[in-house]
Amino acid sequence: MNEQRIAIITDSGTDVPSTFASEHDVRVVPLRINYSDGSSFQSGVDITSDEVIRRFGQEIPKTSLPSPQQVLSALEGARADGYVAAVIVTISAGLSATNQTCRLVAGQMEDFPVTVVDSKSIGLMAGMVVQRAVELVESGVPFSLLDSRLRRCARETSVFFAVKSLEYLYRGGRINGTVYRLGNALNIKPVLMCDDAGYYVVARKARGWNKALDTMVSLCSQQANQFARSRVGICCSSNTSELFDRLEERLRAAIPGLVEVQRSGISPDLLVHTGPDLVGMGAQAVEVG
Repeated sequence: MNEQRIAIITDSGTDVPSTFASEHDVRVVPLRINYSDGSSFQSGVDITSDEVIRRFGQEIPKTSLPSPQQVLSALEGARADGYVAAVIVTISAGLSATNQTCRLVAGQMEDFPVTVVDSKSIGLMAGMVVQRAVELVESGVPFSLLDSRLRRCARETSVFFAVKSLEYLYRGGRINGTVYRLGNALNIKPVLMCDDAGYYVVARKARGWNKALDTMVSLCSQQANQFARSRVGICCSSNTSELFDRLEERLRAAIPGLVEVQRSGISPDLLVHTGPDLVGMGAQAVEVG
């Protein structure tokens, strides 16, 4: 129960599970997906991931940030609903200017404290930082301590992912031409991660898709095993339970201190930049107290 009346707000790129968001009143500000015919959609609101994938054959759309007015409306709506402060957790500032937009808007709020946290991550693992924010607020951690506790959580949360085709990452400017050409020529599947600043970097290179999956399991396990207790997330652009089951089984076998596994699809706005065939996973320390 959120007795402190501190609102939790995030953007659609964090892939917070919809059931969790509903149960804990996490307010999601959607990014936008824009097509060349002038049509524009709110990610996850009036366009789904499946719809984005179906339209890839005709066009790879562009994405845009939530507008300052959308962020302001979310904050003002929270205040109108009786909240007295807010925490905004965004996808990595190294990948999107959403965090900067939220900071600018937050600075305009009067008599309504707002702290803006950079998850330094993306997708489900950024969403797990949001979930940690909810845990802290509902356990009674004072507002003044939330920023430092969540920054620590972001440092102790990792994400790794790979895609079958590098086309979408290259077109979106997420990887450079050298990585793109090398990958295509040699069937190299780079396993990407977010570094300490929240930018995409190549964690390791694998030859072929199955080897890329093996590499991700290894990297995720190594990260999780740095902590006495950890939770992991697995995300796939195609909701194939067999693949989820296989990856979860391997992670559970490799991580003695694993206490929770979460599964997720990929939000429409993230799919625009990664393409239809993505698998990712990551680990997060389970903080004591």
